[in-house]
Amino acid sequence: MKVVLLAGGFGTRLAEYTDLIPKPMVRIGDKPILWHIMKIYSYYGHKDFILALGYKSEVIKNFFLEYASYSSDIQVDFNSGQVTKLNKSDLDWKVTLVDTGKNSMTGGRIKRLQKYIGNESFMCTYGDGVSNIDIEKLIHHHKSKSKIATISTVHPSARFGELTIINDEVKSFKEKPQTNQGWINGGFFVFEPEIFEYLEGDQTVLEESPLENLAKNNQLTAFKHEGFWQCMDNVRDRNYLQKLWEKNEAYWKLWN
Repeated sequence: MKVVLLAGGFGTRLAEYTDLIPKPMVRIGDKPILWHIMKIYSYYGHKDFILALGYKSEVIKNFFLEYASYSSDIQVDFNSGQVTKLNKSDLDWKVTLVDTGKNSMTGGRIKRLQKYIGNESFMCTYGDGVSNIDIEKLIHHHKSKSKIATISTVHPSARFGELTIINDEVKSFKEKPQTNQGWINGGFFVFEPEIFEYLEGDQTVLEESPLENLAKNNQLTAFKHEGFWQCMDNVRDRNYLQKLWEKNEAYWKLWN
């Protein structure tokens, strides 16, 4: 099943980074968050990716074009100019990089990918959120419900740290814990090809009329994920994810 990654937004709330690079290229550890998201899918065997690019698309294209060279031993023959890779890259992904317009909205970007996806089921998520979601359980849920679309729902993270206080003494402090109240859109969608009938043009926002109409038509099901999920909306979120990575508490890191 192909995996679509929405990686074309401006990331204005991360302007400290995104003045120079697109949001999905902001690093957690020594790799872009986009790489982390792709590793989640590839852990479950899904390695055919289609990236919907927009803002500073050349930065993402260059990353993947150069990745194989940087991650492999190479031999350069200066007489002939021939460059030979002496071993394989550490990744066995297939990555299709598509410019879907600088100002396109989420639904419009997916619509532009129709010819690359074909008439088949596919997965889709945003280029700025990580989770320890079980992709195989997500797919099984989608197939069992026989709907056009499945949306993964998660508990939101608290905006501020949460304290447990007993007799005026702080007994525990948790930085940005996930609450147990309510559900929000966590991305990690599964779609049938009929989704394209709900997408009109570049200005279609997936989270507005398409999902609203799918719900009205009883064609949208929810996969409730109770585990870790965190988006990277701002610098505070990025620093939180970085801290988890440095402390070896990156709950989304399913791979070795």
